[in-house]
Amino acid sequence: MSPSFLAQDPTLADFGRDPWWLVLGKIVFAFAFGLLATLLGVWFERRVVGYMQVRPGPNQVGPFGLLQTLADGLKMAFKEDILPKAADKVVYFFAPTISVICAVTALSVIPFGPMVSIFGHHTPLQVTDVPVAVLLLLACSSMGVYGIVLGGWASGSTYPLLGGLRSSAQMISYEVAMGLSIVAVFMTAGTMSTSGIVAAQGDATRLTVFGQPIPAPGWYAILLLPSFIIFFIATVGETNRAPFDLPEAESELVAGFMTEYSSLKFALFMLSEYVAMVTMSAVTTTLFLGGWRAPWPITLWEGANSGWWPMLWFFGKVIALVFVFVWLRGTLPRLRYDQFMRLGWKVLLPINLVWILVLSGLRSIEDWDTQGKVIAVSIPAGILLIATLFWPSRKPQPKPTTQEQVDNRPYGSFPLPPMDLQVPPSPRITRVVAEREPANIVAGSDSREV
Repeated sequence: MSPSFLAQDPTLADFGRDPWWLVLGKIVFAFAFGLLATLLGVWFERRVVGYMQVRPGPNQVGPFGLLQTLADGLKMAFKEDILPKAADKVVYFFAPTISVICAVTALSVIPFGPMVSIFGHHTPLQVTDVPVAVLLLLACSSMGVYGIVLGGWASGSTYPLLGGLRSSAQMISYEVAMGLSIVAVFMTAGTMSTSGIVAAQGDATRLTVFGQPIPAPGWYAILLLPSFIIFFIATVGETNRAPFDLPEAESELVAGFMTEYSSLKFALFMLSEYVAMVTMSAVTTTLFLGGWRAPWPITLWEGANSGWWPMLWFFGKVIALVFVFVWLRGTLPRLRYDQFMRLGWKVLLPINLVWILVLSGLRSIEDWDTQGKVIAVSIPAGILLIATLFWPSRKPQPKPTTQEQVDNRPYGSFPLPPMDLQVPPSPRITRVVAEREPANIVAGSDSREV
């Protein structure tokens, strides 16, 4: 038994030693996880949103409606595949596959668990790991925009092209905030390896509350709270999820870059969105929520972070983050494009730069080596960030009275109904009746009495 297996924390030296069949099995497992999580994610979103809107959601096809997503996929597969005449056939065909491949590839460096024994081979529950694994995650996330942009351009239509351009501007803008958030993780963990970042979050922190030391998880979501908040907001914008689903603003762009797609190609674009949501939830779990490590108080059990149990904690954290994605979609309205871009460039980016500067100053102070002191700065900074994001930008104006609304209405606007709910005489009917029987018209009489 290798020392790394005894320590339960895999290192870079533990990769590259597996037989070919074990590597192939890991790849199939990562791909199956992304596909199955996507199918269940669609059902999960429809059920949760249905519960929030006091309706049942899918509940007819299969137990609890679990086969509804599979039925929808078969329906899309057998629909007619329409190819626009002005489309670039090669790019039009490969654009959806680019988004799916980039989203699935990111799962290759996600640690699902510690060292385990599989048919006598001690191996980490991770496909592979490299010294710059987080840069690989950023590259896969950035490459996903090519599928959207090329799909909009290759359709040969105006509205898909506009949707693709909006998507590229959106994803590039929030890529900057996301990258700066990970800089704080690099500075604290001292590595870009995903397995190394999970291992760095394994040390418990001792906080002093009312003079008593208490254990706290060393998760970077607590230690680097501002970076975690900014990273998650950037993740929602990066995956084009509500309230930041501007590339698919139906009221503005007729479903955006997917307008001219149908059948399986449309299904691939839809699949890429949900795979990206699950993948970014796994990335957030790895970087900020301790990865596969059990949350407190489960850590009081000595075997919580050994064997196959850590996979359960990892999947639980991913499901919780997916629920937050769905919760945001069912709660918040879509932002305007200018509001969204202003949030990224004028709010998140400056705050991120200031926080990195503060964190660098704290780490440079002599004898500042305890995580508790950093948390003492991180939590107030995170609360201040949340207050800044939700603070109203303009002072609310008092609501005008009904009489003020009537007096301030523009000339020529549609008249308001009378306050006593009495219908005034129709000018057209009054004029017609006056032409026919002018002697019976009485000034100010009701048209129904004439």
